[in-house]
This record gives sequence, structure tokens and C-alpha cells, in this order.
Amino acid sequence: MTIDDLARRFAIELPAWVADELKDTPDILLTREDRMALVHRLAARNFVEGNGGPFAAIVIERETGRLVSIGVNVVLASGVSSAHAEVVALGMAQTRVGGWDLGGRDVAAHELVVNWRPCVQCYGATLWSGVTSLVVAGSGPELEEITSFDEGPMVDDWAEQFEARGISVLDGVLRDEAIAVFRDYAAHTAAGKAPVYNARATS
Repeated sequence: MTIDDLARRFAIELPAWVADELKDTPDILLTREDRMALVHRLAARNFVEGNGGPFAAIVIERETGRLVSIGVNVVLASGVSSAHAEVVALGMAQTRVGGWDLGGRDVAAHELVVNWRPCVQCYGATLWSGVTSLVVAGSGPELEEITSFDEGPMVDDWAEQFEARGISVLDGVLRDEAIAVFRDYAAHTAAGKAPVYNARATS
């Protein structure tokens, strides 16, 4: 065995169609509703394009509203199970600012905006990213009930744990719009056009 026998890198990149979605998007998104509307638009297109599930996220400068990065779920496109929307958005933001801590010294406070409460993987990724706020469209069982995705064994006090670490949580921004995207995804799944890619059945 030599190092040449092993994979030495992997890459995550945004799909080409994201550029088209950004054409008329301003650099500054002042309201939480404007930010979430962009997230929903990206999530709704993502599964139709075949990149992954109906999930998107953006990172914003909290005070200015400047758009820093975008992430969509690219698990299917990349073949990497961790390539969830939040992980992609956070990684792109950290690359752009030049460091892992999005809340560090001399770095603007950053906000992560997601179209539902993070899964267990993205929960940890968000905790350690340095963001100072998290905005979600919803956090109830609807995502799993509608889409059949397994989001993992999330702790009941997930929001309180964020708050205890200096990450404010705002829940319920454009919730109905998020559920509409999930229902559209479920219809595509029923028609055989969009797979649900849970790792293993839980029952």
C-alpha cells in the first residue's frame, strides 16, 4: 500500500445552474424573508436538477445583509454523503473569508439561513462554524413525514444548545413555502424522478 493507492482529495462545488438563479439577486438581502425566499428558490430547483435533496442554505453577513455564500445539497452530484446544503454553504463562506471561524476576531458576524432545522450532521457543523445566528423555516416533524428523509436522532433542546453557545435561533420564517417545496419533492419521488437516499432503513 502506498499513498498513491488512496484517494487524496475530494471536491465539492456548486452546480452551474446556481449562477442562473443569482442573476437578478441583489448582493444585499436586508430581510429574513428575502433571505429565506432565495433559499426556497434554490431548494426547489436543486432536486429537479438532480443534484440532491430539496435543501439549500446561505450565509449572510448578519448586520449588513451581504450575501457571502450559497450551498445546496450535492450528495448525488458529488457522491459524498456529507455534502449537505449547510456544510456546503459554511465551507464556501469559510473559504471566502479565509478561515474556519465565521465569528472570529476581525470577522463580521455571520448568519446561516436554512430551509429547515439542520440534521444531526449539520447541527454539529453549524455549532462549530462560528456563525452567530441560525434562521430556519421550520423545525417540526413535517420534513421527515413528507419526504421520508431520516434527519437523525436530534436532541429535543437543540435550539437551547445553540443559544448556550452564542448562536441565536429564529424559527418559522416562510414555513409554508418550505413545506410546499417538500411536497413537490415528494411528488417527484412518487413519480420516480427524485430518490430518497437514506443510508439505512431505520425499521
